Amino acid sequence: MDFTFGPEAESFRAQARAWLAEHRDGWSAGGRGWERTLGAAGWIGLGWTGDYGNRRATLAQQVVWGEEYARSGAPGRSGHIGENLLAPTLLAHGTAAQRDRFLPSIARGEELWCQGYSEPDAGSDLAGIRTAAVRDADGGYRITGQKIWTSLAQDADWCFVLARTEPGSRRHHGLSFLLVPMDQPGRIEVRPIRQMSGDAEFNEVFFDAAHASADHLVGAEGGGWTVAMSLLGYERGVSTLVQQIGFEQELREITDLARTTGADTEPVLRARIVRQWAELRTMRWNALRTLGTDSPGAPSVAKLLWGGWHQRLGELAMAVRGTEAATGPTAWTPSRPYELDALQRMFLFSRADTIYGGSDEIQRNIIAERVLGLPKEPRP
Repeated sequence: MDFTFGPEAESFRAQARAWLAEHRDGWSAGGRGWERTLGAAGWIGLGWTGDYGNRRATLAQQVVWGEEYARSGAPGRSGHIGENLLAPTLLAHGTAAQRDRFLPSIARGEELWCQGYSEPDAGSDLAGIRTAAVRDADGGYRITGQKIWTSLAQDADWCFVLARTEPGSRRHHGLSFLLVPMDQPGRIEVRPIRQMSGDAEFNEVFFDAAHASADHLVGAEGGGWTVAMSLLGYERGVSTLVQQIGFEQELREITDLARTTGADTEPVLRARIVRQWAELRTMRWNALRTLGTDSPGAPSVAKLLWGGWHQRLGELAMAVRGTEAATGPTAWTPSRPYELDALQRMFLFSRADTIYGGSDEIQRNIIAERVLGLPKEPRP
Protein backbone atom coordinates (compact mmCIF):
# COMPACT_ATOMS: atom_id res chain seq x y z
CA MET A 1 0.00 0.00 0.00
CA ASP A 2 1.05 3.61 -0.61
CA PHE A 3 1.22 5.34 2.78
CA THR A 4 2.33 8.73 1.47
CA PHE A 5 0.05 11.78 1.27
CA GLY A 6 -0.78 13.45 -2.05
CA PRO A 7 0.00 17.01 -3.20
CA GLU A 8 -3.30 18.40 -1.88
CA ALA A 9 -2.60 17.12 1.63
CA GLU A 10 1.01 18.32 1.54
CA SER A 11 -0.13 21.79 0.46
CA PHE A 12 -2.51 21.78 3.42
CA ARG A 13 0.41 20.73 5.63
CA ALA A 14 2.41 23.77 4.57
CA GLN A 15 -0.57 26.02 5.30
CA ALA A 16 -1.06 24.50 8.76
CA ARG A 17 2.63 24.73 9.59
CA ALA A 18 2.79 28.37 8.56
CA TRP A 19 -0.30 29.30 10.58
CA LEU A 20 1.00 27.58 13.71
CA ALA A 21 4.35 29.34 13.41
CA GLU A 22 2.64 32.71 12.88
CA HIS A 23 0.49 32.28 16.01
CA ARG A 24 3.19 30.92 18.31
CA ASP A 25 2.78 33.96 20.60
CA GLY A 26 -0.74 32.81 21.41
CA TRP A 27 0.41 29.48 22.79
CA SER A 28 1.11 30.94 26.23
CA ALA A 29 -2.59 31.69 26.70
CA GLY A 30 -3.49 27.99 26.59
CA GLY A 31 -6.95 26.85 27.66
CA ARG A 32 -9.92 28.88 26.45
CA GLY A 33 -7.81 31.67 25.02
CA TRP A 34 -5.97 29.36 22.66
CA GLU A 35 -9.16 27.45 21.81
CA ARG A 36 -10.80 30.70 20.73
CA THR A 37 -7.79 31.55 18.56
CA LEU A 38 -8.07 28.16 16.86
CA GLY A 39 -11.82 28.58 16.48
CA ALA A 40 -11.58 32.05 14.96
CA ALA A 41 -9.32 30.63 12.23
CA GLY A 42 -11.63 27.66 11.60
CA TRP A 43 -9.19 25.00 12.80
CA ILE A 44 -11.71 23.29 15.10
CA GLY A 45 -13.95 20.63 13.58
CA LEU A 46 -12.11 19.97 10.32
CA GLY A 47 -13.84 16.63 9.85
CA TRP A 48 -17.40 17.73 10.61
CA THR A 49 -20.10 17.78 7.99
CA GLY A 50 -22.19 20.94 7.84
CA ASP A 51 -21.30 24.60 8.31
CA TYR A 52 -20.76 25.38 11.99
CA GLY A 53 -17.88 27.83 11.61
CA ASN A 54 -15.39 25.05 10.86
CA ARG A 55 -13.14 24.48 7.88
CA ARG A 56 -13.87 21.48 5.70
CA ALA A 57 -11.01 19.04 5.20
CA THR A 58 -10.45 15.60 3.75
CA LEU A 59 -9.45 12.72 6.02
CA ALA A 60 -5.83 13.05 4.89
CA GLN A 61 -5.88 16.79 5.62
CA GLN A 62 -7.25 16.11 9.11
CA VAL A 63 -4.33 13.79 9.77
CA VAL A 64 -1.89 16.35 8.41
CA TRP A 65 -3.27 19.11 10.64
CA GLY A 66 -3.05 16.89 13.72
CA GLU A 67 0.50 15.83 12.89
CA GLU A 68 1.70 19.39 12.36
CA TYR A 69 -0.03 20.53 15.54
CA ALA A 70 1.76 17.84 17.55
CA ARG A 71 5.13 18.51 15.91
CA SER A 72 4.88 22.26 16.51
CA GLY A 73 4.78 21.90 20.30
CA ALA A 74 1.53 23.88 20.55
CA PRO A 75 -0.43 23.61 23.83
CA GLY A 76 -2.48 20.54 24.69
CA ARG A 77 -6.06 20.91 23.51
CA SER A 78 -8.60 21.61 26.23
CA GLY A 79 -11.38 21.40 23.62
CA HIS A 80 -10.50 17.88 22.46
CA ILE A 81 -13.43 16.13 24.15
CA GLY A 82 -16.03 18.43 22.66
CA GLU A 83 -14.49 18.54 19.21
CA ASN A 84 -13.43 14.95 18.68
CA LEU A 85 -15.88 12.97 20.82
CA LEU A 86 -19.13 14.82 21.37
CA ALA A 87 -19.38 16.63 18.02
CA PRO A 88 -19.17 13.49 15.81
CA THR A 89 -21.68 11.84 18.16
CA LEU A 90 -24.16 14.69 17.73
CA LEU A 91 -23.65 14.61 13.98
CA ALA A 92 -24.51 10.90 14.00
CA HIS A 93 -27.21 10.72 16.69
CA GLY A 94 -28.23 14.24 17.71
CA THR A 95 -31.20 16.29 16.61
CA ALA A 96 -30.86 19.31 14.33
CA ALA A 97 -31.61 21.54 17.33
CA GLN A 98 -28.84 19.90 19.38
CA ARG A 99 -26.33 20.29 16.57
CA ASP A 100 -27.28 23.95 16.05
CA ARG A 101 -27.05 24.65 19.78
CA PHE A 102 -23.74 22.98 20.61
CA LEU A 103 -21.54 22.63 17.51
CA PRO A 104 -21.02 26.34 16.76
CA SER A 105 -19.92 27.06 20.34
CA ILE A 106 -17.47 24.14 20.20
CA ALA A 107 -16.18 25.33 16.82
CA ARG A 108 -15.59 28.82 18.25
CA GLY A 109 -13.69 27.39 21.20
CA GLU A 110 -16.17 28.91 23.63
CA GLU A 111 -17.59 25.88 25.46
CA LEU A 112 -15.54 23.05 26.94
CA TRP A 113 -16.79 19.51 27.64
CA CYS A 114 -15.95 16.56 29.84
CA GLN A 115 -17.00 12.90 29.68
CA GLY A 116 -19.15 11.29 32.40
CA TYR A 117 -18.71 7.56 31.76
CA SER A 118 -16.52 5.71 34.28
CA GLU A 119 -17.62 5.10 37.86
CA PRO A 120 -15.82 3.62 40.90
CA ASP A 121 -17.40 0.21 40.25
CA ALA A 122 -17.83 0.58 36.49
CA GLY A 123 -14.63 1.59 34.75
CA SER A 124 -13.75 -0.75 31.91
CA ASP A 125 -17.05 -2.54 32.53
CA LEU A 126 -19.09 0.45 31.45
CA ALA A 127 -22.36 -1.49 31.36
CA GLY A 128 -22.26 -1.70 35.16
CA ILE A 129 -22.87 2.00 35.82
CA ARG A 130 -25.20 2.99 38.65
CA THR A 131 -25.64 6.74 38.15
CA ALA A 132 -29.42 7.21 37.87
CA ALA A 133 -31.52 9.78 36.06
CA VAL A 134 -35.23 10.15 36.85
CA ARG A 135 -37.83 12.31 35.17
CA ASP A 136 -38.80 15.53 36.97
CA ALA A 137 -41.93 17.69 36.80
CA ASP A 138 -40.86 19.61 33.68
CA GLY A 139 -40.07 16.45 31.72
CA GLY A 140 -36.32 16.79 32.18
CA TYR A 141 -34.04 14.57 34.25
CA ARG A 142 -32.55 14.68 37.74
CA ILE A 143 -29.21 12.89 37.86
CA THR A 144 -27.70 11.37 40.99
CA GLY A 145 -24.47 9.41 41.19
CA GLN A 146 -20.70 9.60 40.88
CA LYS A 147 -18.32 9.63 37.93
CA ILE A 148 -14.56 9.19 38.16
CA TRP A 149 -11.37 9.78 36.12
CA THR A 150 -13.12 12.76 34.51
CA SER A 151 -10.57 14.78 32.54
CA LEU A 152 -11.09 18.56 32.37
CA ALA A 153 -14.12 18.48 34.67
CA GLN A 154 -12.68 21.38 36.65
CA ASP A 155 -12.83 23.63 33.56
CA ALA A 156 -15.75 22.15 31.61
CA ASP A 157 -19.01 23.98 30.90
CA TRP A 158 -20.87 20.77 29.99
CA CYS A 159 -20.62 17.04 30.60
CA PHE A 160 -22.11 14.24 28.52
CA VAL A 161 -23.31 11.65 31.02
CA LEU A 162 -24.28 8.02 30.59
CA ALA A 163 -26.97 7.34 33.22
CA ARG A 164 -29.50 4.65 34.03
CA THR A 165 -33.01 5.94 33.24
CA GLU A 166 -34.87 2.64 33.65
CA PRO A 167 -35.00 1.49 37.31
CA GLY A 168 -34.11 -2.17 37.71
CA SER A 169 -32.46 -2.42 34.28
CA ARG A 170 -29.18 -4.30 33.98
CA ARG A 171 -26.03 -4.12 31.94
CA HIS A 172 -26.38 -2.09 28.73
CA HIS A 173 -30.17 -1.92 28.87
CA GLY A 174 -32.00 1.14 30.24
CA LEU A 175 -29.13 3.61 29.80
CA SER A 176 -29.48 7.11 28.32
CA PHE A 177 -27.01 9.67 26.99
CA LEU A 178 -27.61 13.13 28.54
CA LEU A 179 -26.00 16.55 28.07
CA VAL A 180 -25.61 18.17 31.49
CA PRO A 181 -24.56 21.78 32.30
CA MET A 182 -21.77 21.84 34.90
CA ASP A 183 -22.72 25.21 36.39
CA GLN A 184 -25.14 23.85 38.99
CA PRO A 185 -23.81 24.93 42.42
CA GLY A 186 -24.83 22.54 45.16
CA ARG A 187 -25.85 19.89 42.65
CA ILE A 188 -22.52 19.13 40.96
CA GLU A 189 -19.24 18.86 42.88
CA VAL A 190 -15.84 18.33 41.24
CA ARG A 191 -12.99 16.93 43.33
CA PRO A 192 -9.43 16.53 41.94
CA ILE A 193 -7.76 13.12 42.16
CA ARG A 194 -4.15 13.35 43.31
CA GLN A 195 -1.88 10.99 41.35
CA MET A 196 1.39 9.36 42.34
CA SER A 197 3.21 11.94 40.21
CA GLY A 198 1.85 14.67 42.48
CA ASP A 199 -0.39 16.09 39.77
CA ALA A 200 -4.18 16.09 39.57
CA GLU A 201 -5.14 15.65 35.90
CA PHE A 202 -8.37 13.79 36.65
CA ASN A 203 -11.39 14.39 38.81
CA GLU A 204 -14.29 12.65 40.45
CA VAL A 205 -17.67 14.30 39.89
CA PHE A 206 -20.68 13.99 42.20
CA PHE A 207 -24.21 14.63 40.92
CA ASP A 208 -26.91 15.40 43.49
CA ALA A 209 -30.19 15.71 41.58
CA ALA A 210 -28.39 17.68 38.84
CA HIS A 211 -30.71 18.81 36.06
CA ALA A 212 -30.64 17.92 32.38
CA SER A 213 -33.23 19.23 29.94
CA ALA A 214 -35.47 16.83 28.07
CA ASP A 215 -34.17 18.47 24.88
CA HIS A 216 -30.66 17.32 25.79
CA LEU A 217 -31.32 13.60 25.59
CA VAL A 218 -29.22 12.28 22.68
CA GLY A 219 -30.86 9.38 20.90
CA ALA A 220 -33.77 7.49 22.42
CA GLU A 221 -34.36 7.10 26.13
CA GLY A 222 -32.87 3.75 27.04
CA GLY A 223 -30.77 3.80 23.86
CA GLY A 224 -27.71 5.35 25.43
CA TRP A 225 -25.52 2.29 25.03
CA THR A 226 -25.63 2.57 21.24
CA VAL A 227 -24.74 6.27 21.41
CA ALA A 228 -21.97 5.66 23.96
CA MET A 229 -20.35 2.90 21.90
CA SER A 230 -20.51 5.07 18.79
CA LEU A 231 -18.70 7.83 20.66
CA LEU A 232 -15.92 5.52 21.85
CA GLY A 233 -15.14 4.69 18.23
CA TYR A 234 -14.23 8.33 17.66
CA GLU A 235 -11.44 8.10 20.26
CA ARG A 236 -9.33 6.22 17.72
CA GLY A 237 -8.71 6.83 13.97
CA VAL A 238 -7.18 10.23 13.25
CA SER A 239 -6.40 10.80 16.93
CA THR A 240 -4.32 7.60 16.98
CA LEU A 241 -2.08 8.87 14.19
CA VAL A 242 -1.69 12.24 15.88
CA GLN A 243 -0.87 10.54 19.18
CA GLN A 244 1.95 8.68 17.46
CA ILE A 245 3.69 11.96 16.67
CA GLY A 246 4.01 12.56 20.39
CA PHE A 247 5.27 9.00 20.83
CA GLU A 248 7.86 9.62 18.11
CA GLN A 249 9.10 12.73 19.91
CA GLU A 250 9.38 10.86 23.22
CA LEU A 251 11.30 8.01 21.56
CA ARG A 252 13.66 10.54 19.93
CA GLU A 253 14.32 12.13 23.32
CA ILE A 254 15.11 8.73 24.84
CA THR A 255 17.38 7.82 21.91
CA ASP A 256 19.28 11.11 22.24
CA LEU A 257 19.63 10.52 25.97
CA ALA A 258 20.99 7.02 25.31
CA ARG A 259 23.65 8.49 23.01
CA THR A 260 24.58 11.08 25.64
CA THR A 261 24.87 8.60 28.49
CA GLY A 262 26.40 5.82 26.41
CA ALA A 263 23.45 3.52 27.07
CA ASP A 264 23.15 2.94 23.32
CA THR A 265 26.35 0.88 23.45
CA GLU A 266 24.75 -1.65 25.80
CA PRO A 267 23.43 -4.42 23.50
CA VAL A 268 20.18 -5.16 25.33
CA LEU A 269 19.15 -1.50 25.64
CA ARG A 270 20.13 -0.85 22.03
CA ALA A 271 17.94 -3.76 20.91
CA ARG A 272 15.02 -2.41 22.96
CA ILE A 273 15.37 1.02 21.33
CA VAL A 274 15.38 -0.51 17.85
CA ARG A 275 12.34 -2.64 18.72
CA GLN A 276 10.39 0.39 19.96
CA TRP A 277 11.21 2.24 16.73
CA ALA A 278 10.14 -0.69 14.54
CA GLU A 279 6.90 -1.21 16.48
CA LEU A 280 6.05 2.49 16.22
CA ARG A 281 6.46 2.38 12.44
CA THR A 282 4.25 -0.72 12.30
CA MET A 283 1.56 1.02 14.39
CA ARG A 284 1.57 3.96 12.00
CA TRP A 285 1.19 1.75 8.94
CA ASN A 286 -1.62 -0.18 10.61
CA ALA A 287 -3.41 3.06 11.56
CA LEU A 288 -3.09 4.37 8.00
CA ARG A 289 -4.26 1.03 6.57
CA THR A 290 -7.44 1.06 8.67
CA LEU A 291 -8.11 4.81 8.49
CA GLY A 292 -11.69 5.43 7.43
CA THR A 293 -12.67 1.76 7.60
CA ASP A 294 -15.62 0.45 9.58
CA SER A 295 -13.96 -2.62 11.05
CA PRO A 296 -15.40 -3.42 14.51
CA GLY A 297 -12.01 -4.62 15.71
CA ALA A 298 -9.76 -1.85 14.39
CA PRO A 299 -10.17 0.53 17.36
CA SER A 300 -9.52 -2.28 19.85
CA VAL A 301 -6.43 -3.46 17.98
CA ALA A 302 -5.10 0.10 17.90
CA LYS A 303 -5.65 0.53 21.64
CA LEU A 304 -3.95 -2.77 22.44
CA LEU A 305 -0.95 -1.85 20.30
CA TRP A 306 -0.28 1.65 21.59
CA GLY A 307 -1.14 0.98 25.24
CA GLY A 308 1.45 -1.73 25.69
CA TRP A 309 3.98 0.03 23.45
CA HIS A 310 3.85 3.28 25.42
CA GLN A 311 4.09 1.45 28.73
CA ARG A 312 7.24 -0.30 27.50
CA LEU A 313 8.59 3.05 26.32
CA GLY A 314 8.26 4.43 29.85
CA GLU A 315 10.16 1.42 31.20
CA LEU A 316 12.83 1.92 28.52
CA ALA A 317 13.21 5.58 29.50
CA MET A 318 13.95 4.63 33.10
CA ALA A 319 16.40 1.92 32.01
CA VAL A 320 18.28 4.45 29.86
CA ARG A 321 18.36 6.93 32.75
CA GLY A 322 19.79 4.30 35.06
CA THR A 323 19.98 4.97 38.79
CA GLU A 324 19.21 8.68 38.24
CA ALA A 325 15.67 7.68 37.25
CA ALA A 326 14.86 7.10 40.92
CA THR A 327 15.80 10.62 41.98
CA GLY A 328 14.24 14.02 41.30
CA PRO A 329 16.19 16.84 39.60
CA THR A 330 15.23 19.46 42.22
CA ALA A 331 15.69 19.77 45.96
CA TRP A 332 13.05 18.60 48.43
CA THR A 333 10.62 21.25 49.68
CA PRO A 334 7.87 20.96 52.30
CA SER A 335 5.21 22.00 49.74
CA ARG A 336 6.28 19.34 47.26
CA PRO A 337 8.66 16.55 48.23
CA TYR A 338 9.97 16.05 44.71
CA GLU A 339 9.74 17.35 41.16
CA LEU A 340 9.66 15.08 38.14
CA ASP A 341 11.12 15.61 34.69
CA ALA A 342 9.19 14.80 31.52
CA LEU A 343 10.45 11.22 31.19
CA GLN A 344 9.70 10.40 34.83
CA ARG A 345 6.18 11.77 34.42
CA MET A 346 5.73 9.76 31.24
CA PHE A 347 6.85 6.57 32.99
CA LEU A 348 4.43 7.03 35.89
CA PHE A 349 1.50 8.03 33.68
CA SER A 350 2.11 5.18 31.24
CA ARG A 351 1.36 2.65 33.97
CA ALA A 352 -2.30 3.43 33.28
CA ASP A 353 -2.04 3.16 29.48
CA THR A 354 -3.29 -0.43 29.45
CA ILE A 355 -6.26 0.45 31.68
CA TYR A 356 -7.85 3.77 30.70
CA GLY A 357 -9.84 4.15 27.51
CA GLY A 358 -10.79 0.48 27.74
CA SER A 359 -8.49 -2.00 29.48
CA ASP A 360 -6.49 -4.59 27.54
CA GLU A 361 -8.77 -7.32 28.88
CA ILE A 362 -11.87 -5.56 27.53
CA GLN A 363 -10.25 -4.91 24.15
CA ARG A 364 -9.35 -8.60 23.82
CA ASN A 365 -12.91 -9.57 24.66
CA ILE A 366 -14.23 -7.22 21.96
CA ILE A 367 -11.90 -8.69 19.34
CA ALA A 368 -12.69 -12.25 20.39
CA GLU A 369 -16.47 -11.84 20.47
CA ARG A 370 -17.20 -9.29 17.72
CA VAL A 371 -14.48 -10.09 15.21
CA LEU A 372 -13.51 -13.73 15.73
CA GLY A 373 -16.99 -14.87 16.76
CA LEU A 374 -15.83 -16.69 19.88
CA PRO A 375 -18.28 -17.45 22.72
CA LYS A 376 -19.03 -14.52 24.99
CA GLU A 377 -17.51 -14.32 28.43
CA PRO A 378 -19.95 -15.58 31.10
CA ARG A 379 -21.79 -12.75 32.88
CA PRO A 380 -23.04 -12.85 36.49
